[in-house]
Amino acid sequence: MSGILTLLFGVVSYVIFLIAFLYAIGFVGNVAVPKSIDSGVPEGLAISIIINVILLSVFAIQHSVMARPGFKKVWTRIIPESIERSVYVLVSSLALLLVFWQWRPLTDIVWSVENSIGRIALLALFAAGWLIVLLSTFMINHFELFGLRQVYLRAKGSTGEHLNFTTRAFYKYVRHPIMLGFIIAFWATPVMSVGHLLFAAVTTAYILVAIQLEERDLMTSHGDTYGKYKQEVGMLIPVGRAK
Repeated sequence: MSGILTLLFGVVSYVIFLIAFLYAIGFVGNVAVPKSIDSGVPEGLAISIIINVILLSVFAIQHSVMARPGFKKVWTRIIPESIERSVYVLVSSLALLLVFWQWRPLTDIVWSVENSIGRIALLALFAAGWLIVLLSTFMINHFELFGLRQVYLRAKGSTGEHLNFTTRAFYKYVRHPIMLGFIIAFWATPVMSVGHLLFAAVTTAYILVAIQLEERDLMTSHGDTYGKYKQEVGMLIPVGRAK
């Protein structure tokens, strides 16, 4: 029964992630969601900036701290290792939904592209960014990344095979295509408001810091294999190709 409950928890966590991910597309793109990055009544500039930065900081701190090996080592003394990733996915998704719920709009326009071809190009780039994010998760192991493989193996009573470090598809050209996709999606917009600019700038800064933390962990885990990969392939810009 514990295996079935573990599997159920993992599936529920994944569904909540999917809701948060899909809502994020609408939130950033100002489309098809009840509350988007520019919807609502603007409040004071200073208080809105402070609240928004706090919201993004809560997500960033949670997202980074819970991903560190040291935290995981302590955390898995409290919770089963099989659900560690699912808990991480769930808490990250809830933190992201909190951002969407409490976000304060700042609607002054920074830029607005009026040319129809330019608008279409930016919207296409926006869509491409999200597609890069999604496809990149499947180029490593989507179900491992979001905890489903772990809870499935627990339900089967199996530990499964160790997943080796791989560099297929997008990962042959950039080391962090998921993060690249997010950056593209956050900045590609025909209408950039002050609030959207704040969101894009803070999340991009966080991404650049998070990559450094992740690469430190990857070097610890994979040693020379990852060191060689770093030398051959650009972090976010495709300046090389893994052999």
